[in-house]
Amino acid sequence: MQEEFKDLLIQSLGADAAASALAALEEAPAVSVRYNGAKCAAPEGEAVPWNADGRFLPQRPAFTLDPMLHAGAYYVQDSSAMFVGEVFRKVALPHVAPEGHLRVLDLCAAPGGKTTDILSSLRESGKDYLLVSNEISSSRVTALCDNVARWGEAPVAVTSADPAAFGPMEGYFDIIVADVPCSGEGMFRKDAEARRQWSLDNVALCQARQRRILSDVWPALKEGGILVYSTCTFNHLENDDNVRWVAQQLGASVLHDLQMYPGVIGTECGYALVPGFVRGEGQYCAALVKTSTAGSLRVKKNSIRPDAKNIWLDGDVTIVKKGDLLCALPQPLATDAPILERLRPLRSGIAVGSYKGRDFIPHADLALARCLSQNAFMRYDVPENVALAFLHKESITAADAPLGYLLVTFKGLPLGFVKNLGNRCNNLLPQGRRIRMDL
Repeated sequence: MQEEFKDLLIQSLGADAAASALAALEEAPAVSVRYNGAKCAAPEGEAVPWNADGRFLPQRPAFTLDPMLHAGAYYVQDSSAMFVGEVFRKVALPHVAPEGHLRVLDLCAAPGGKTTDILSSLRESGKDYLLVSNEISSSRVTALCDNVARWGEAPVAVTSADPAAFGPMEGYFDIIVADVPCSGEGMFRKDAEARRQWSLDNVALCQARQRRILSDVWPALKEGGILVYSTCTFNHLENDDNVRWVAQQLGASVLHDLQMYPGVIGTECGYALVPGFVRGEGQYCAALVKTSTAGSLRVKKNSIRPDAKNIWLDGDVTIVKKGDLLCALPQPLATDAPILERLRPLRSGIAVGSYKGRDFIPHADLALARCLSQNAFMRYDVPENVALAFLHKESITAADAPLGYLLVTFKGLPLGFVKNLGNRCNNLLPQGRRIRMDL
């Protein structure tokens, strides 16, 4: 390990904590998952202290070959990364009083761990909300779209915009979560390349980029709104120093009122999770309330008219047409659609399907939607080997089922659609979501 890294770690954590962290970085990482309470209950097992749906696993299974993962029953996520969701739940949500529905931005969202955690928290809060989940990297945003679809919540728009694109949306968001790109020190145990690329110059570059990102998006946070700031690194330059910079330069006050958990280190401005003290990887998180004045973006009343009658989903949704695709927008998304369109969402609400002549072809995302009506499609529950064949995008048979579109399920949870032709089924699973491993 580089001496410069060790010195900076001591400056940031203190000598004793740095020594424990360095020793822990040579150990094997823990394995943890977070269950989707809307689709299944978390089983018995060792719980993650700051997430009721989080569980540690004794060893790492072949997640790709578990149909429950593809059904959105759980998400594989480091336990330390789940702490950001706890700050969102326990610090951000109680501090905001939205005018109308709650508006949340997950600014650097791929591959979707924090977005799906936020979605669970918003659902459990009982508030009307919309979440904009953004990822600037075109190579990573596809995974974000897929994971949002698997989680099954409707009031989400996925975008791929530079943070500066949000600046004109003055005072629009009640909460912004910014898990900013960083030097990745907290991932050294899992990522050997992160170790090789580390340098003080790269730390300085990351700090400057983080400040640019926060400056660009800051106008979009309303006065009194909450910024949840996080990194997966240890050093004070990217963590506490940046939080102080936001408070002093952009106008905010640090919120430091979360209960402490065993192993979590309280810093001057936030919370540090360090291997050797917690079972997960490295994570830092802080929350600030915006004190500087912010303009207010006027939200016009909804002018969207439905293009089709909703016969597929439960709840108050508006069915609109985007090209040939029908999409279901819950009321918060339908109300704000004219504003969000400037971001050119890649995904908004639930993709329902399209018509080819008189034949309605359901979209794969509709199968995974939590609000899918129980009787919208004939359900066809399959054993594990058939579920895996379907997820491998093989042609399965359903000789004992009616002809037409079937909702393939595993242990009652939907996986996707097939069109049963009798002697075989056309598999409607998107090519990009298929299992590529040999079965």
